[in-house]
Amino acid sequence: MARLLISIGLSLVLMGVIWHFGRGLGLGQLPGDISIKKGNTTFYFPVVTCLVLSLVLSLIFWIFGKFRS
Repeated sequence: MARLLISIGLSLVLMGVIWHFGRGLGLGQLPGDISIKKGNTTFYFPVVTCLVLSLVLSLIFWIFGKFRS
């Protein structure tokens, strides 16, 4: 249980760092990301950013998997 909690904590910290410094790379502001503003309400869904991050993470895990076996 301790390893799981540590892994979750480190993952959240890593995601926070990527989120913070990712703005400089244009993450969250790519063409295709949905942003709707009406009055005091804003709806934001980063579709393309999610796809890019998914592809990058899939590639990283695939490479680690190749070295592990």
